[in-house]
Amino acid sequence: MASRWYFWFKAGVFTLLACNAAYLLLLGTFSEALDAISWLALLALFELETGYGDRFRRTRATALVHGIRLIAAAAVGAAALGYVYEGEWLDAVNSWLWIGVVVLLEIEVRYPRAVDRRRASFAGVATTLYAGLGALVLVWAWRGEWFDAYDALLWLIAFVTIEIDVLRIFRVEHPGASTDILKPL
Repeated sequence: MASRWYFWFKAGVFTLLACNAAYLLLLGTFSEALDAISWLALLALFELETGYGDRFRRTRATALVHGIRLIAAAAVGAAALGYVYEGEWLDAVNSWLWIGVVVLLEIEVRYPRAVDRRRASFAGVATTLYAGLGALVLVWAWRGEWFDAYDALLWLIAFVTIEIDVLRIFRVEHPGASTDILKPL
């Protein structure tokens, strides 16, 4: 069972992303700060839902989570439009690709049976979106924009872990959670 190392790996990635968000909040543009904080909130919400499964959904917190998700999604959209307005085209493309990833994840989490019937199509779309995001990492690195390349790579790793959880590749033991959390949603 790969649970402990995987849990700590994800915790480390999340911590690094929180540090990046703090950095952008202090030294980035408004769009960068809004983008980083909003995505961090969405990542945390996806982790709650995919990592804690039924146990989480049976709580009263679900209404609060849906409200936070709506606010964070609106903020992500505003940041993406802000990048367009600022002429930050790589950041804008990055944002729109990530919005596509989240739409795909939402469908995978909410409608697993429908996704299973069209698994190849969903895998193809996911591969295309992640390949585009990977290409942006390389473009930022090629341009010498090392923080942007590092941050984008870290986000790719974070969302791949969410995909791993959605696809149930590892059984994950979260402290305080049931050991059988990866049963079908």
